[in-house]
Amino acid sequence: MSANHQDPTKMALARRLLDHHLAGTTAMAPDIMRQTLDAYLDQDRFDHEIDRIFKHLPLAMALSLELPNPGDYRALTKMGVPVLMMRGKDGKARAFINACRHRGAPLCEDGHGGTASGKLTCPYHAWTYDTEGKLVGMFGASTFGDLDRETAGLTELFCEEHSGFIWVILTPGERHNMDDWLGDFAERLQTLELEDWYLYDQREIPGPGWKVTWDGYLEGYHQAAVHPETVGKNTIANLMTHDTYGPHQRFVFGRKSLGELADIPEEEWNPDDHIRLIHSGFPNLSISGILGGFCLVSQVYPGPGIDQTTTVQTVLTSHKPETPEDIAAADEFSELGRKAIVEEDYKLGFKIQAGLSAGGNTHFMFGRNEPTLQHFHKWVEKLSGT
Repeated sequence: MSANHQDPTKMALARRLLDHHLAGTTAMAPDIMRQTLDAYLDQDRFDHEIDRIFKHLPLAMALSLELPNPGDYRALTKMGVPVLMMRGKDGKARAFINACRHRGAPLCEDGHGGTASGKLTCPYHAWTYDTEGKLVGMFGASTFGDLDRETAGLTELFCEEHSGFIWVILTPGERHNMDDWLGDFAERLQTLELEDWYLYDQREIPGPGWKVTWDGYLEGYHQAAVHPETVGKNTIANLMTHDTYGPHQRFVFGRKSLGELADIPEEEWNPDDHIRLIHSGFPNLSISGILGGFCLVSQVYPGPGIDQTTTVQTVLTSHKPETPEDIAAADEFSELGRKAIVEEDYKLGFKIQAGLSAGGNTHFMFGRNEPTLQHFHKWVEKLSGT
């Protein structure tokens, strides 16, 4: 690869990571941070944090590519809020509470779908809405009574498409400036060009509590011990670079081939062969760019209880696999992503969650070599006021 084709950002990250590797160091926080177990166990604190963070701040609820065409929709229920995202005939993505304004029935089941007519009809009394949320039809309208349809459209939620995602706020009437929320992190996300990928697979995975689960997404200290046959097989444990953008983070792990760069002229470097970028959007979004045209997107949603989560895990490929070889490679990567989370991270996480109240710990420790964890927990406290 010539210097003209090298990504300057990835080159700089590879240099930083190689320097750490050769020196036996890693990105580090100033000191050890101690976090009381109230942050993991206290139900009142949990309820408050979920309300302030998950219901009043923008969440990346879907990838833009999940609604490729006008009339496409995605419905999902998270934190007790039924959300319906639809792409209108004008190409704009909008979000609504998935509840008919007559008697509250959901217009569609959770999942993906499309409407060629540009309309969805409530299964209870056949009220019909268009993809802009307007009430456009009523069964037996002449007998129902005088109703101002302009005020009976679906309850809209803040929704903005930005950097490859559809961002939604779960509280009606709440608004946010996405440029302020993402800041310079938006530019980092845009370099991923997520709109151009292909959605190969998607699954929902039950997991332990929000913070137990999310802690595992934020560091590579555990990779050699927990993932020796999956992601840790090719990744150097306890090595990272770390950059922050408000509450959001980008960190980079080194592949086990990283040290080879020390013997290669920089003009011949291909950073993608030696580093692994992770973009972590607060409070629950992880985008892991993988060598070979694969990307894993994870969205972790707290469940109804403090000890439960659901993860939406999406496997992206750089193009639609069509040959037997491409399909086999995509299946292999998809299974690796599932196994690393279900059989390794979450299997251990459930055990951690179950033992939290046993009294073995009064607090957890985040080492200097875990600056990503420290950053996340400090922002949880800052934005929730806990």
